[in-house]
Amino acid sequence: MSSRPDRRHSPRAPPARFPSRVVTLQGTGRNCISRKVCSGWHNSRIPRTDRSAVNLRDDRFNIWPISSPTVAESDLSSPSLVDDLYFVLHDNVTGHPLLHSRLTGLALAGGVLGELMLAERVALDFAANPERLYPTAGEIAGDPLTRAVLGHVIAEPHHPIGTWLLFFARTIYADVAARMIAAKLLKPPVRHLLKQQPPAPADMNTAAWPLARLNLAIQRRRPPVDRDCVLLGLLVAAGCAQRVLSEHDPRFAAAATAMLPMPLRRLIAQTKVAVGQAVISRR
Repeated sequence: MSSRPDRRHSPRAPPARFPSRVVTLQGTGRNCISRKVCSGWHNSRIPRTDRSAVNLRDDRFNIWPISSPTVAESDLSSPSLVDDLYFVLHDNVTGHPLLHSRLTGLALAGGVLGELMLAERVALDFAANPERLYPTAGEIAGDPLTRAVLGHVIAEPHHPIGTWLLFFARTIYADVAARMIAAKLLKPPVRHLLKQQPPAPADMNTAAWPLARLNLAIQRRRPPVDRDCVLLGLLVAAGCAQRVLSEHDPRFAAAATAMLPMPLRRLIAQTKVAVGQAVISRR
């Protein structure tokens, strides 16, 4: 007889209810990484068939938001809101864009203004008609892109937010890519024969993490931090949420956006209007 133990009736340890929050991103391609990140959450306390009945309003003030296990939100060396938005709007391996360049530019313009609003560098004047964007800080500080954007707003504080979105969308695509290349978040573009390849992410894990945070937040039905709420709102405004998210839930996106202060909600709404006008006009 064989000396090997009979494992047919040996007890098995029950599966872990919640896996570790330190996620290892592996594989190639956007879909493979998303499945790897989200495959461990099928045994959550809320069954998948019952998640549509969850009252999102009661879960808005959850004290455990989805955040990076290694990078704090206040860490200035970490990728910013605009960097995260750029990563989500491009393939995290090849760097190819997922949207038309004009729509991507409008979304990135909204991200730059969202960064300034989160940092309380600009605000909205609701008493004006239409609502105008004005600076709250007189000094100009930050990286060259932030200084340039803030300098324009300080010089001409009487324009509405929709005008600023159209103005910055003209050049913001190239400016954000140049800033991320300088920060070594992107590799410089490479020319192969007669075709130039777009800038590719320098680290695939860093590029995949913003989308992984959103997917985990949606699957766990826990609202993310404010920066990721703005990121999710801008994805919806750009019309790209259903394409990039593994499980797009319009009710969750609406509840997450409703958590934001009014200026950020107006920014997301104006970005959606600008994207809609760009799609209709085809310019």
